[in-house]
Amino acid sequence: MISANKHFAKSALLLFSVLLSGMVLFSSCKKEITGSESVVTDSTSTANNAINDTAWLYAQEIYLWYNYLPSSFDPQSYSDPNAVMEAIRAYSAEQGFSDPVDKWSFAIKQTEWDNVSSGISGDFGLGIFFNAAYDLRVSYVEPASPAATAGIKRSWRIVSVDGNETINTEDATIDRISTAVYSSSSTAFLFRRPDGTDTSITLTAATYTAEPFLLDTVYTAGSKKVGYMVYNSFLGDVDAVKNQFSTLFSNFSSQGINDLIVDLRYNSGGYVELQNELANYLVPVAGNNSVMLTEEFNDKYSRYYDTTIYYAKKGSLDLSRIFFITATNTASASELLINSLKPYMDVKLIGRDTYGKPVGYFGIPDGDWYIFPVSFRSVNKNGEGNYFDGMAPDAIVNDGLEKEWGDVTEDCLGSVLYYISNGVFSNIASRSASDVLINSGNKQLGVNRFNGAVTNRRFPGIE
Repeated sequence: MISANKHFAKSALLLFSVLLSGMVLFSSCKKEITGSESVVTDSTSTANNAINDTAWLYAQEIYLWYNYLPSSFDPQSYSDPNAVMEAIRAYSAEQGFSDPVDKWSFAIKQTEWDNVSSGISGDFGLGIFFNAAYDLRVSYVEPASPAATAGIKRSWRIVSVDGNETINTEDATIDRISTAVYSSSSTAFLFRRPDGTDTSITLTAATYTAEPFLLDTVYTAGSKKVGYMVYNSFLGDVDAVKNQFSTLFSNFSSQGINDLIVDLRYNSGGYVELQNELANYLVPVAGNNSVMLTEEFNDKYSRYYDTTIYYAKKGSLDLSRIFFITATNTASASELLINSLKPYMDVKLIGRDTYGKPVGYFGIPDGDWYIFPVSFRSVNKNGEGNYFDGMAPDAIVNDGLEKEWGDVTEDCLGSVLYYISNGVFSNIASRSASDVLINSGNKQLGVNRFNGAVTNRRFPGIE
């Protein structure tokens, strides 16, 4: 299997250094933990060992499953704090699950995180997803990226990568393709367009700003007006994204939409703050001032951090139901949004099971790194939130990767529009043996994007 941060970290190395916008993190490196232990700096240790030691001491305090961490753990046996964070995942025992549930604790260089968290990318701007075990498609294209400049579109099939025509869901193949797509400075592709013609394109990585909003429009389904938005990430410049939300929902309201479809199929999360903002536009008026979610920390830090967030209704939409299009890589803040709205609306999911990440973290500075040990779980008003195995859709529908965004004949969008007009979903698919390969492959491809629910916090004692 591919490490859950391998290509994410490698692709970050391609980026130019830029200032973080939209999130205030932490700059000090002096640490003192006010819980049951204190961090003692060993002046004789190497800088790397000191950073690893600090990462381990923080994990013993703030990690959600700290009580399962063994006293025999040796942080100095690991190459860097990211390796320490990956190692502690093995001890994330959760009732009802036989395997460790944490796949996400990680560490990253502060300069790299500054780029990623503010939406600055340095790759080709190409998302890829398996349509079938031997059919790899372009799932989305970032509008300001090299891929967009080259004219590449969602739905194009990848025939070869750097002359290699082997396309399948085997680990070695996915690793090779992921490296070529997300971690290389230049890669040659052979694409097949929907009309059957082939085109060879060599892409060169460049710095660009990712665009969270890939499409918004309004359709007519029967007698109803239906809003549709493709929202691809909860990262980016927080203030800018909030302004886009305001404009978007003002437009939906002015057009008098009766239903709304939110397409989150490749949205793997980001800032909880932006999830909260979007939820406030979506919740019905009756939910105003009611509980949106509660963040629950371990018993050492619940008195510092346990937080209940309440809805503060924004905009004039007052819908009784909402449709979410989901896929294997719908994760974290996206799932948090769905879960937070369930007590207040008729929430319907169309597509495939979501990823399954009901937990989150915040960045803790450690030398020139940030460490992100999983630190809290989120539950909704009803105390629901243990969806480590994902959320099942109301209608199983294949990802219509053969069609571009907004095409009403695309399987998922078409299914929802049909439901709104006729009361039943169309394009229903069945679960098959091939789904295991496809889902596994797409989850591995998904590690190349940041996966998380990140909140702004200060660890007690950091000066």
